Amino acid sequence: MSTCSKPPTALDEILASGVLRVITKSGPTTYYRGTKEFEGPEYLLLRGFRNFLNAKYNRNLKLEITTIDQLSAILPAVESENFHIAAAGLSITEKNQQMVAFGPTYQTVKQSLIYRLGTGKPRNLSHLDGKKLEVMAGASYIDTLKNKQLKHPDLIWSENPNAEVSELLMAVESQDIDYTIADTTSFQIYRQYMPDLRVAMHLKESDQIAWAFNLNNSSSLRVEASKYFNTIKENGMLEQILDRYYGHTTTFDYVGARTFIRHFDSRLSSYRSLFEKAAKENSIDWRLLASISYQESHWDPSAVSRTGVKGMMMLTKVTADSLGIKNRVDPKQSIPAAAKYFSMLHQRLLDIPEPDRTWFAMAAYNIGFGHLQDARHIVRLNGGNPNRWLDVEEALPLLAQREWFSKVKYGYARGWETVKYVSNVRNYLGTLNWLTANKQPNKNRATPIKHNLNTELNKKSTVLTF
Repeated sequence: MSTCSKPPTALDEILASGVLRVITKSGPTTYYRGTKEFEGPEYLLLRGFRNFLNAKYNRNLKLEITTIDQLSAILPAVESENFHIAAAGLSITEKNQQMVAFGPTYQTVKQSLIYRLGTGKPRNLSHLDGKKLEVMAGASYIDTLKNKQLKHPDLIWSENPNAEVSELLMAVESQDIDYTIADTTSFQIYRQYMPDLRVAMHLKESDQIAWAFNLNNSSSLRVEASKYFNTIKENGMLEQILDRYYGHTTTFDYVGARTFIRHFDSRLSSYRSLFEKAAKENSIDWRLLASISYQESHWDPSAVSRTGVKGMMMLTKVTADSLGIKNRVDPKQSIPAAAKYFSMLHQRLLDIPEPDRTWFAMAAYNIGFGHLQDARHIVRLNGGNPNRWLDVEEALPLLAQREWFSKVKYGYARGWETVKYVSNVRNYLGTLNWLTANKQPNKNRATPIKHNLNTELNKKSTVLTF
């Protein structure tokens, strides 16, 4: 007599081994090493899911994240049961659903054909004839192109097995290729750094993004993932994570972006060492300090605001006097003073988790700590969360309405300007992070392969455990 037992499910294996194994691809829309710690929307979502399982099952699970260079290798890695989850901004497509099972959709994006301003906007796909269209190998964009090819048989493209979307966008910017395809979130991030990029047309209007699981053993794990996403949708955490990485990218100022890049080349080098030294002494990121300075003065030490505030950091006379500054237009005095002042504001907001705490401090730097507290009070009156930037940025413009400023301690304020101020600084910070890391674009891109050829998968990967 023999007995057969069911093989363990993915959830059983995770709970027994104490490790949740995930595969992803590094990038600003997934997972990357930030200035102080690991970052990225997928990383925060995965860390939250690990904590969700820990709380429910009374465990202390480790989160093991493997990054792989080859996008096309991610789904096969889950299909072969080497990983419990693939989390890399993956699209739900009919082809992919034959390989893996998907969890709940947590984001919807568009797939866009990208071209460079001044090279001629194609009106339809027939205008791509004779042009160079290059895309990432393994991306869902290829399925979209194959569908389009049914109506446009002359549509030709190349697949690059090694290039990141950022490299392909840079290639369009430098006119090494004519077109590429990117999703909404990637394009909105990178256009801040490459302002001449434009959307020619949307090739797919609704591309649903979700985690991928093994088809055969993941049903109980997917149930838990669905419960987790329902929870973070209801409590606002999902919205907060998406806003953290994409909220400031939805607005775009072409002239402002080009001016910032020009001033990065012509002005920043004269003051970078001052920003670095002052930031280090006050335990803040020098790029953040420089971004605030750019918003205030465009790195011009002789700048004067319409209200008479002066210098690179636009310190008021009262603030300068309180910090012992004699000359506000002297960068050697104003930059260290501003770093100290920002640090003081940041310390007064200890009850607010990051990154919102930093954005609150930016707002206080602009509008004053008292007015910021008034806005938080309005949030409380409206039943919101006064420690959440999404709620406070909605309340700040109300400080200009008598109905509301009459109810708070410090009265009228131009709160809508502060919302724009914080958004601008966040954009400048993102651009500065990019420029300091990527100012010299790599012209030696990997040679692409034609879309009908096979290629050996790049097995290179990195594993980190949290």
